[in-house]
Amino acid sequence: MVSFQPLRKMDVLEITLWKYGPPHDIYNHRPEEREQDIRYMLDPLNGFFSIRAGGGELIGFCSFGKDAQVSGGDYGGDALDTGLGIRPDITGRGMGIRIIGEVLGFAERQFRPAEYRVTIAAFNERALRAWKLAGFIEMQEFHRSGDGRKFIILTRKSTLDTGEGR
Repeated sequence: MVSFQPLRKMDVLEITLWKYGPPHDIYNHRPEEREQDIRYMLDPLNGFFSIRAGGGELIGFCSFGKDAQVSGGDYGGDALDTGLGIRPDITGRGMGIRIIGEVLGFAERQFRPAEYRVTIAAFNERALRAWKLAGFIEMQEFHRSGDGRKFIILTRKSTLDTGEGR
């Protein structure tokens, strides 16, 4: 079981020091942008939450809303955009699917969405595999504005009974 709470400054200070190996190093924070990243991640409007293991240790973070979108994608429709970052030393250990399930459960309690949407860099096969195992389906491929990096948008219906169609 994990817990969620709005990010605190001590969480963001730790997160901005995380270092991923190639090709995931695109997720590393740049030292010269650290103060800007801290302000951004602490702004409640950007929807960031810490993910803590049962003992209270920080194992990741998630975001909901605009932060989880990538420029160049089609974000029409009424889905909850969901972002996820897992601490580098625990990636690749098969924990992603469990953490995704916990994030979706939290999102259902907090936001009650009818549908979820996630945007993943096309090279990130680990993340794509985990989100697909969580029931997400590829909906769109696009190239990010600015650098042309390829991304994939996946969606999944919520498990909530929204009462739609009654």
